Amino acid sequence: MTGCASFSPDGGFGAVEKLTAERLGSPAQLAWARQPEDLDRIDRRVGELLARPLGMDDAVQVALLNNRGLQAAYAELGITEAEVVQAGRLPNPGFSFGRMTKGDEVELERGLHVNLARLIAMPLVQRVEARRLEQVRTTVAMQVLSLAADTRKAWVQAVAAEESVRYSRQVMQAAEAGAELARRMAQVGNFNRLQQAREQGFYADAALNLARAEQQRRTARERLTRLMGLWGEQTAFQLPERLPDLPAQPRDLPEVERTALAQRLDVAAARSGAEATARNLGLTRTTRFVNVLELGLVRNSSNEAPTQKGWEIGFELPLFDWGGARVARAEAVYMQALHRAAETAINARSEVREAYGAYRSAWDIAKHQRDEIVPLKARIAEENLLRYNGMLIGVFELLADARSQIASVNGAIDALRDYWIAQADLDMALVGKLSLSAAAAPVMGAAAAGGDPSH
Repeated sequence: MTGCASFSPDGGFGAVEKLTAERLGSPAQLAWARQPEDLDRIDRRVGELLARPLGMDDAVQVALLNNRGLQAAYAELGITEAEVVQAGRLPNPGFSFGRMTKGDEVELERGLHVNLARLIAMPLVQRVEARRLEQVRTTVAMQVLSLAADTRKAWVQAVAAEESVRYSRQVMQAAEAGAELARRMAQVGNFNRLQQAREQGFYADAALNLARAEQQRRTARERLTRLMGLWGEQTAFQLPERLPDLPAQPRDLPEVERTALAQRLDVAAARSGAEATARNLGLTRTTRFVNVLELGLVRNSSNEAPTQKGWEIGFELPLFDWGGARVARAEAVYMQALHRAAETAINARSEVREAYGAYRSAWDIAKHQRDEIVPLKARIAEENLLRYNGMLIGVFELLADARSQIASVNGAIDALRDYWIAQADLDMALVGKLSLSAAAAPVMGAAAAGGDPSH
């Protein structure tokens, strides 16, 4: 009776919180909405966060609380734990009763039987299912971290898109002023058709760029809205006017590969999956010959004969199926798990090198834009303004320079956006990523290892 399994108080959610707390990089909180009052508490917290301009960490917190896809992933914990508990429960005994008559004779047959094979294999099955629950916890933790990284990138893109729209409007206003001035000068004969067409072309391009920037803003904002699970009035959230400043120094990670292999969850999940598959291989070899084994107690009584008492045992004769196919399948699945684990480790090394290289390049580019390009354009604008005041250049040269300066600021915004996206990608590369192959090839369960789980 001590072998009966039971449910944990939190359904394995505490293990997910522990795995993600060290890797989120911010004081984010997770919540599993299992009851209606949990949803009410989440709504109140989300409302508090949306009442002010939404920062990057606040956006991540809203997504971790309010994303319904993540809540569905939490439910997978409960489903898997129920299967683990079921695998650890003692099999129910069977009872049979029969009544037969022969003339005046009435014979009653009663039997009580239990599946011994399942009892013998139950410790092995419990260990296999416990490994599977551990892998599901790791997968859910990876989904949490992946959602956090995607939300950070979506927030950066949304804020950068807002800034790009603002500066694109300034470019269009400068181009519009130039086009209107060229039209008036052409009317009085001080401008030829080519010069007027050139200024009109600048204005048309600026209007087109503004339309594209507004479309990118809508797309980026809607992506962020989806990740945070917002709808209705919640979609009217406010964002800050600008991105965070570039850090003074980039992160220095000389042992980035070793760090990634030590803490990446997908590498740990692949290793755990290979170990669990190896255990399943041992279970399959153990039960290859004895797949059905039953022990029963018999008591037959009759009104014309003494009561019969005794026991009976039943097992499957391996005459046609010696279990070789099941063992071969288990060995093939085990080798598949080993190759997938090796592939995961190799890919992890490459991905983290690529992410770190992109991060350092993005920091260098953003710093160059901030410290070199933008100040240089500003100095050129100041000099041109002095030349304009001295009547050495015309108003159109001054407007063209203003457009160039605004475009350099827009380029700096794009470079800063790329830096923060590269940092989010690096953070995700250090903790792993959720691959479709890993999700589609879970740890081989007890049924696949030994046929019918009741055996």
